[in-house]
Amino acid sequence: MTRRVSRHFYRGLWLSTVGAVVLAGRASAQLPEGPASSDAILLDLQSLRTTASVLYIAAHPDDENTRLIAYFARGRGYRTGYLSLTRGDGGQDLLGPELGDELGVIRTQELLAARRIDGGVQFFSRARDFGFSKDYRSTLSKWDRNAVLSDVVRVIRTFQPDVIITRFSTVPSTTHGHHTASAVLAVEAFPLAGNPEAFPESGQQPGLQPWQPRRLFWNSGQPGGRNPGAGGDMRGDTLRLDIGGYQPLMGESYGEIATLSRSMHKSQGMGGVGTRGSSVESFTQLAGDPAKGDLFEGIDTTWNRYPGGAETARIADALVADFKPSNPAASVPALFEMQTRLSRLAIDPVVADRRALVNGLLQACLGLYVEATVQQSEYVPGETLKVRSTVIVRSGVPVHWDGIRFGHAPMAGVTPENLRQTTAANQPTVDLLLKANVPASRDSEVLLPVDTPLTQPYWLEKTGTAGMFRVDDPSLIGKPVGPPPFPVQYSFSVDGVQTDGSGRLTVTVQPEQVRGDPVRGEIRTPLAVIPPVSLAFVDDVILFSHGAAHTAVVEISASRAGASGLLRLKAPDGWSVEPASQAFRLDAAGSRSRVSFNVTAPSFSSTASIIADADVGGAHYSSRRIEINYEHIPRQLLQPPAELKALSLDLAILSKNVGYIPGAGDLVAESLRRMGCHVTVLEGADLTPERLHGLDAVVIGIRAFNTRTDLTPHLPALFAYVEAGGTVVEQYNTPNELRTPTLAPYDLRLSRDLPSHRVTDEASPVTLLVPNHPAFLVPNRIVPADFDGWVQERGLNFPDTWDSHFIPLLAFADAGEEPKDGGLLVARYGHGTYVYTSLSWFRELPAGVPGAYRLFANLVSLGK
Repeated sequence: MTRRVSRHFYRGLWLSTVGAVVLAGRASAQLPEGPASSDAILLDLQSLRTTASVLYIAAHPDDENTRLIAYFARGRGYRTGYLSLTRGDGGQDLLGPELGDELGVIRTQELLAARRIDGGVQFFSRARDFGFSKDYRSTLSKWDRNAVLSDVVRVIRTFQPDVIITRFSTVPSTTHGHHTASAVLAVEAFPLAGNPEAFPESGQQPGLQPWQPRRLFWNSGQPGGRNPGAGGDMRGDTLRLDIGGYQPLMGESYGEIATLSRSMHKSQGMGGVGTRGSSVESFTQLAGDPAKGDLFEGIDTTWNRYPGGAETARIADALVADFKPSNPAASVPALFEMQTRLSRLAIDPVVADRRALVNGLLQACLGLYVEATVQQSEYVPGETLKVRSTVIVRSGVPVHWDGIRFGHAPMAGVTPENLRQTTAANQPTVDLLLKANVPASRDSEVLLPVDTPLTQPYWLEKTGTAGMFRVDDPSLIGKPVGPPPFPVQYSFSVDGVQTDGSGRLTVTVQPEQVRGDPVRGEIRTPLAVIPPVSLAFVDDVILFSHGAAHTAVVEISASRAGASGLLRLKAPDGWSVEPASQAFRLDAAGSRSRVSFNVTAPSFSSTASIIADADVGGAHYSSRRIEINYEHIPRQLLQPPAELKALSLDLAILSKNVGYIPGAGDLVAESLRRMGCHVTVLEGADLTPERLHGLDAVVIGIRAFNTRTDLTPHLPALFAYVEAGGTVVEQYNTPNELRTPTLAPYDLRLSRDLPSHRVTDEASPVTLLVPNHPAFLVPNRIVPADFDGWVQERGLNFPDTWDSHFIPLLAFADAGEEPKDGGLLVARYGHGTYVYTSLSWFRELPAGVPGAYRLFANLVSLGK
């Protein structure tokens, strides 16, 4: 039985058919790897019979209705896209400490993993997930509304859906403002996508001609009573569709496929149990031609929508009817016939997608395996790659291996002579008749161009704004990931079917390092481009007293032997660095060296970004290295600038020995160390009088009572520590899946009305409710200016009920709302102090917000 994944395009990345590059209708980097079973081939052959396309639009990773995507993609064979306006970078991470851009990279890959299961195609806009928003108007004010609208129009024109479906309503409600904004923008984009006067700059680009979808729906009700963002919006006709079917070629219902897909959202804890049987969805029509019985009612979803399409439809039907599971190669002549028919049609996203599908099916039916392996997974621009190309055809069909092409096609502006030289160098002739089931290999040495960009997610290459990513290359907008750095294209021809230009196919892969692991088995790591040295500040946030000097240490890591040069720190005006530069040399690859600079802060409060820069042979490198490794997604390599956040501030702290109980993952313990504290990490079993004795304070990490089971039995000892004179600072928890109802020595309850009990405006005015409380006086005098420069939000998951022993100290409010005073609660308990705080310390302290350090220092110093 074939489970889970129909292997749409097997091993190839960036597949192309003869004479036409695959357009963005099927983003190549989304294609799964692996062999194709006969069931998977048949499932794809069935999808060749339809030309229908549907695009689902929402705001975040996990907003998509995976059951509906699986139904359309795996059940009806429709091209099914999901446009997530954001990459989820403003959320929280259940897997580890990654937040912000790093979390967005994880969730991008989780969406791609989900699409590999449910059969959808993934798109994004340039909008950032800047955190929770209570109103779509505030969302659109933080995003560049016109730019995000243009991105939605671009994706519609790129994908050319017949039907668009929004996950959320356009009517404001208690749902996330990003949710409502996604629906509002979809409604606005619906007529604009077909208007040649709207965003004409995109309409002039190949493959981005104006396109008018036929209908727009709101997915107004899901099984189990869920009706996200309902808001009472039930305009127009509502139709219902039972999507609870069963896909025998995959051996699973669409509900089961959907759950497997949704379970890829592991950073959000979205795993669940599969559903089976009837499942009815509701759709409210928002625009377009009326429909009563089906979303595609009256839309020609066959090849008859194209001139001469009847013959194309005949071939597609015959491919399905004549398919032989025990001999897929018997379909090769008909597939080449289909290739020829499609090559005669004008290229649009549907045709381009189906041409790519035929190319992949040819590869699968021939049993054609292609790989390009390299000795290592990382190369420096200008180095020579030793590439071993291995090809094997596992059917009896005669296949000629004709040639290899390395790297991207030459860019516009090269001279004809350069073009000839590049073509000759990068297209060696092979001219080899492959023998059935006998591998053939060729070794090549190829120069990695010196101007090859370093590996980095394309949306992170340039600095954007709080609401938008900056993407300078418009051809990348909408795509989930960028192109591989150095693709390798293989050309083949098949005997006996060369008429009308058919009989040829190309397969494009990216080079990989292949190695074996005793536990994990075969591990493939795609080629990445790295600098000769990587840089990292040993501490990426340093706190300075006014006018004080500190040592900033940069660790240099050599990617290659003999790396040498000069290291400098680029500091803004008012900050001084000595010496101006430091020479370094690293003799061995993988070796590391630390270089120190004396940095002096100005005599006034200031926040600076200081960048490390290495001059190696006249080329400048400033990249640090971040690897993200989780089993459910491919390894991710990020290479952002090596940056030091330097804070010149007036800061004191009285508690020197602090215990820290980790929760779901944060960097607050490191921030305490920066403030001069000795931090002891505590587990539940450590909460004893003996272990707690001598600690000035204990801090509890975020969501500790959601993620840990070892704390509840030891809470009496922790409360006894407070009663004897200790201080505990407990960070926020969420009301869902609490491991204990007891969060404090006094009664304290978290609100389940999550949208209203948070303050999303990071610049919202603050009121000090008890200005003379020690939390605002000792050892740092806190003033409203200490709340300037906060990031993303003030706080989240505020309590709404607490015992009278707790004193609320702060009040914030989002626009149009009553102030909320549950963000910082302080209670005396015996001789000690218990603090419950839902302010976002886990964001503010790593971000280097000066006032957050000053106030947090006061909280852990209470009682001293």
